[in-house]
Amino acid sequence: MKTTPTDLLKTILPDLCIAPLLAKDMEAAQAHLDDLTKPRGSLGRLEDLAQRLYAMSGGQTPLNVAPAIMLTVAGDHGVAAQGVSPFPKAVTRQMVLNFFNNGAGVNALCHASGLDLRVVDAGCDGGPYPPHDILIERRLGDGTADMSQGPAMSREVCLKGLRMGVELARELADKGYRCLGVGEMGIANSTSGTALYCALLDLDPAAMTGPGAGADAAMVRHKTDIVRRSLEVNAALLRDGDAIDVLAALGGYEIVLMAGLMLGAASRRLPVLVDGFICSAAYVAALHICPQLADYAVLSHASAEPGHARALARLTGGEARNNPLLHLNMRLGEGTGGAVAYNLLRCAAAVFNEMATFSSAGVAEKTC
Repeated sequence: MKTTPTDLLKTILPDLCIAPLLAKDMEAAQAHLDDLTKPRGSLGRLEDLAQRLYAMSGGQTPLNVAPAIMLTVAGDHGVAAQGVSPFPKAVTRQMVLNFFNNGAGVNALCHASGLDLRVVDAGCDGGPYPPHDILIERRLGDGTADMSQGPAMSREVCLKGLRMGVELARELADKGYRCLGVGEMGIANSTSGTALYCALLDLDPAAMTGPGAGADAAMVRHKTDIVRRSLEVNAALLRDGDAIDVLAALGGYEIVLMAGLMLGAASRRLPVLVDGFICSAAYVAALHICPQLADYAVLSHASAEPGHARALARLTGGEARNNPLLHLNMRLGEGTGGAVAYNLLRCAAAVFNEMATFSSAGVAEKTC
């Protein structure tokens, strides 16, 4: 018998619960937004964000999304051995060191946007890193197994990773963070993400497989074949649609940990910024574990990776307020899109907190 979302949450942690946003809070937020000194709805999606932030807070004001933290989660993938990326697996480790040295895109954008940054080692090849001020170690192993030959990891390891993600999000909430963002680093993780989209959203590998870190047309065709092979060899685990089994079969350590972080943030009623193609694959998996996560997730940007738009169309149902906030042709990953989108959350909170109302400002409302 297929497990329910509640069952899956309890499988991760017995006390894990994500409360829905309440209609009364959404209505109260809308009433306040409609009383602000502007034409109704004239601030567009900033008003949608502010309404959700108010409901997330349970009606507590002023709205506050600071301090905020970006968690760039890194892990290696066994499927990299199949030649699906133009970069060698060693680049994952090299880029983590670049994060430590403050030299990556996510470092610059977090600094510009006022987010703290931490790098989470979920399972990079080469063993643990030396201690560093921005390093959080949550290792599940030295990279996953090759998913084109069998499951990337066991269900037990997958559950451990989800649990660690939830617990880390809770720790950060307890330290006072009011918003979490997730990003990733892992050579070949776009292959893993593509396979997850195909399995969970019933999408075709040929339509979903893209260049990732810069694959040429021949490599994309090969990558498509590897995704198909991965779906075929893991068919028994995928058949029932259990999201934890699907994650274990096709996921990466960083993807599993990100899914846990999202669930953990939502369980503490915090907004969570979802980055691009890979992070959205983790989000799809987490959403299958608990659909209520959608209340707390903010899709930061539409990735230039071609499959992203197809996957998000399945998720959002075409409703504009659920679509990604930004369309900047970004495809770097790392959490860069989330770092840029965080500014919009701050603006939404400022609108709600600081604008005068018609009644307080003595401004006449429209009469017809």
